[in-house]
Amino acid sequence: MSITKEQVLEALKNVEDPDLKKDLVTLGMIKDLEVEGKNVSFTVVLTTPACPMKEMIHKASVNAVLHFVDKDANVNVKMTADVTSRKGSGPLLPKVKNIIGVASGKGGVGKSTVASNLALALTKLGAKVGLIDADIYGPSQTIMFDVVQEKPFIKEINGVNKIIPVESYGVKLLSIGFFADTSQAIVWRGPMASKALLQMFGDADWGELDYMIIDLPPGTGDIHLSLVGAVPLNGVVIVSTPQNVALADAKKGVGMFKLPSINVPVLGIVENMAYFTPPELPNNKYYIFGKDGAKNLAKELDVPLLGEIPLVQSVCEAGDAGRPAVMQENTPQAIAFMEMAKNIAQQVSIVNARKQEVAC
Repeated sequence: MSITKEQVLEALKNVEDPDLKKDLVTLGMIKDLEVEGKNVSFTVVLTTPACPMKEMIHKASVNAVLHFVDKDANVNVKMTADVTSRKGSGPLLPKVKNIIGVASGKGGVGKSTVASNLALALTKLGAKVGLIDADIYGPSQTIMFDVVQEKPFIKEINGVNKIIPVESYGVKLLSIGFFADTSQAIVWRGPMASKALLQMFGDADWGELDYMIIDLPPGTGDIHLSLVGAVPLNGVVIVSTPQNVALADAKKGVGMFKLPSINVPVLGIVENMAYFTPPELPNNKYYIFGKDGAKNLAKELDVPLLGEIPLVQSVCEAGDAGRPAVMQENTPQAIAFMEMAKNIAQQVSIVNARKQEVAC
C-alpha cells in the first residue's frame, strides 16, 4: 500500500515544537514534502539555525512517520532554518531580524567577552550576525576581534554616504574604538555618547542580518534609555558572576529592563566565571566564587539561566589575542559558549512567537 502526503502530514501533527508548544504542521514548519512509494522526504524549517532541539525534532519527525504511517518507510528529513523576527526592526534597521542587548549591572563581569563569543557562536551555527560595541567609554571589541588597526570605510549607496562595518570571522562589527584614539579616554556627556551610538545604527549599511548583538555599557544610564527609545530590542541578556555583589547589581539590571517605561524582555542570565576548570583536569569544577548564585537569582526573577561559563585562563588570553574562545573547538569554554548561544537563540524565538500571538 502506497504512502500519501496526507498521511505523512497527519503523522507529523504528533510532533510538537517543545518551545512553541504547537505541532510542526500547524506552525508551517514542514516544507517540500515528497512521497514516492515508501520513500518520504521533507524539510523541517526551524526558527533558528542555533536551535538546541534540532536533533530531537529530527528524530521525532522520523519516528512519527514510521509509527503512524509505515514502519518500513524510508524517511529523509532535511533540517534548515528561517530565523523569525519581531514584526521587523523599524526604519533604523529594516533588514535586521533580531536585536539582542548584552548588559551587566556592573563592570568587570565579562560582558564584552560574552557578547563577542555569542556573536561568533551564532555565526558558526549558520546565522548572519552583526555586533555593535555600544560600550562607549570602554570599547573592547576591536581587540577581541583583532581589528584594532582596521577602519570602516564610507560608501555611497542610493545617493547617501554609509559606513561599511568591518568584518572579522564572519561577524560584521562597528565600535567607537574605530573612531577614537585608543590611547585617549573618551570623555563625552550622555547626549553626545547617545548620538554616536545611534549613528552606528542609522548611518551604517548592515545589510541583512539574522541577529544583531549590542554590547551595552555596564550599569544603567543614558545609553540604555536612548537605545531602547530608538531601537526595538527583541530582548536583553544579563551577565553576572557568582558573587553576591555582582548578583545584586544584576538584579538591578533586570529590574531596569522590566520597568514599564522600558519593557524589554529579559531573555535570561549568563553566569560568567561560574567555576574554575584546570586545563589538566577538564572534568573538574571548582566553585571559587560561590555556587549556583546566578541559577538561584534566575529562579527568583523567573527568567532562564542561559549558560554557565567556566573561569579558564585561555578565555582571557583568547580575547586579548583577538580570537574569541568559542573558536577553541571541543574545549569546555567553547562548548559552554555554544550551548549559551543556542539557549539565547531559543529564547528569542519564544519571545517572537509570543509577540505574534499577541498581535493576532
